[in-house]
Amino acid sequence: MLTFFTALFLLIAGYMIYGKIVEKIFVINDKNPTPAYETNDGVDYMPMHPIKGWLIQLLNIAGLGPVFGAVAGAVYGPPALIWIVVGCIFAGAVHDYFAGMLSLRHNGSQFPALVERYLGKGVKAFIYIVSLALMILVTAAFTAGPAELISLKTNGAIPFFAALVIIFAYFVMAAVLPINKIIGRIYPFFGAVLIIMAVSVMIGLMFSSTPIPNLTFENQHPAGLPVWPLIMVTISCGAISGFHSTQSPIIARTVKKESDGRKVFFGAMIAEGVIALIWATAGMTFFHGTGGLADALAAGGPAGVIDTISIEMLGSAGAILAFLGAIILPITTGDTALRSSRMMLTEAVAGLRKSRKAPKMIWMTICVGIPAFLLSTIDYTFLWRYLGFTNQTVAATMLWVATVYLLKEGKLHYIAGIPALFMTGVVGTYFLYAPETLNLDYGISVIGGLIPVAVTGFLYIKAIMKQRTAEVKDALYEH
Repeated sequence: MLTFFTALFLLIAGYMIYGKIVEKIFVINDKNPTPAYETNDGVDYMPMHPIKGWLIQLLNIAGLGPVFGAVAGAVYGPPALIWIVVGCIFAGAVHDYFAGMLSLRHNGSQFPALVERYLGKGVKAFIYIVSLALMILVTAAFTAGPAELISLKTNGAIPFFAALVIIFAYFVMAAVLPINKIIGRIYPFFGAVLIIMAVSVMIGLMFSSTPIPNLTFENQHPAGLPVWPLIMVTISCGAISGFHSTQSPIIARTVKKESDGRKVFFGAMIAEGVIALIWATAGMTFFHGTGGLADALAAGGPAGVIDTISIEMLGSAGAILAFLGAIILPITTGDTALRSSRMMLTEAVAGLRKSRKAPKMIWMTICVGIPAFLLSTIDYTFLWRYLGFTNQTVAATMLWVATVYLLKEGKLHYIAGIPALFMTGVVGTYFLYAPETLNLDYGISVIGGLIPVAVTGFLYIKAIMKQRTAEVKDALYEH
């Protein structure tokens, strides 16, 4: 288990060392009043204990993402573990920290508002559409799966459509009620379920007689699908996910002081990386290699794989945890996605009105809830095809937001700029190669994927030179 424990150690060290470096670069100040106190409205803005905030943030950004994505990505073999560690520390945790802290610094602003502030109105208009589409897709996908499972487990006693209606009724309540009424009370418990599932599986792996694969850079995907860029899209939650930039502002509105940000935002992402690491390792170990895992995924999908591992390793307790996880955890992602989309639409409509009077939240919830409900009635595997590309497009954009912020502040911008360039390459190559988009030849896609990297890289270097020129002028003026 050398590779597994080394990876686990690196993730923890990433939080303790690199997290402090990122925090130091950002420069926190606990004397700054946070939105939780400045704009306390009893609904979205209110102070919350950092441990509770961390658990809610973990569940908001995770759900079953680091479980489903991790076992699906494990078919590539140990390269999946490398991506989880490197992606989580240097891209995902940085992404989440700046998504949360920049929102906190700007009165709990939603992601599109941050895009407008740092990347301009043109990018904001595009990202509003993409972000809302992402939220609606997430809401639909994380409703259809649990509804289908409820119908299956009850042998049709609760029909699929009836389960959808029940879940969506809950979604609407969770989206409009004060955050401490449902989310603040039950989410810490469900967050604990997610952690217990992962820790139990890790203990099972430690006492398993099946050898755990050690480090290799060899692509072990049975179908020979390329690691780049597919693994970076398959394993998003657990490494880096744009969905997190839409969720972090929810908790940014509850943070008591700026020093809590590293625990809540950076820490939750590292915890998600640990969960993904455990499940990816379990996936490639339990089925005796990537070939067996691929067969299991083809037969029962990620939910079937999780169910089998949980029951075989943990017995009846595992069956209960798997059932809770497969139904409750996706729902907790769907409801916060709907809440976030409601916040975004409210912010957008208020901006168009140019009025301080915000539109009624129930109408905003209905506006985003109806298309999500309709999409959830179709084959949800279709939804997943477009989730990956949309999700990582948002992730790359948030990293560019962080980069521009750091540039303007004269801080070490490379911590966001380098992963931003990397994710731009991922998105560009995936768009050209993926069957649901352009479906081009792999070689052409890899070369074509360098074009957006070259364009954004040129603009990045130009911005750096402009910033340095301004700093020199300021220094001469002061002298």
